[in-house]
Amino acid sequence: MTADEITQDISASQTLLVPARHGRAIRVKQGQEVTITDVFGGQVGDVFAFAEDDMDEYHSASHTRTGVSRLFPHIGEQFLTTKRRPILSLVADTSPSGTHDMLIAACDPQRYAELGHPDHRSCASNLREALFDAGLESSVVPQPINIFMRIPPGGAGDLRWLPANTNAGDHIVFKALMDCVIVVSACPQDITAINNGTPTDLRLSVGQGQ
Repeated sequence: MTADEITQDISASQTLLVPARHGRAIRVKQGQEVTITDVFGGQVGDVFAFAEDDMDEYHSASHTRTGVSRLFPHIGEQFLTTKRRPILSLVADTSPSGTHDMLIAACDPQRYAELGHPDHRSCASNLREALFDAGLESSVVPQPINIFMRIPPGGAGDLRWLPANTNAGDHIVFKALMDCVIVVSACPQDITAINNGTPTDLRLSVGQGQ
């Protein structure tokens, strides 16, 4: 079975490969835990979360930052939607620095056109393709939860684009706080340094929460 043939309903296998440069969408029930694993190391993932009963409600980075009063939630804290409702909580994180990003927009065709690669795959396109494959759509590309992405602010507020420092097997775990649709894109960026120049696979697993 090829990656493109893997069903979007993973209730039987509980595990889904997210191939390098592509995205996958899954439906997750309230209380389930979602584990995203960096298979080979050094790979950034763009994570999007939508309320299953209303695709116009989705995870909002700005509302989440307001709710937790920091750039990214700590373990046990919540991610909020555009309606300020909790959609995910952060359960565990084995990445070396525990560094993730919610400032940088998903890469899109215009971004790559500006970088001189107009036909490059993008996380925005991966989102739309993954939702389409799941029989869903969204009119927006929300600000993603950029897992394993290191964009530390400097003293003057400047942002630095550093390579992901994850090792093979490092993972992050979210708990669904409502029935939701989660999309994960194995970011195809190979022009800047964030994926160490070579995008690789992520693995997505769903299980019952504690």
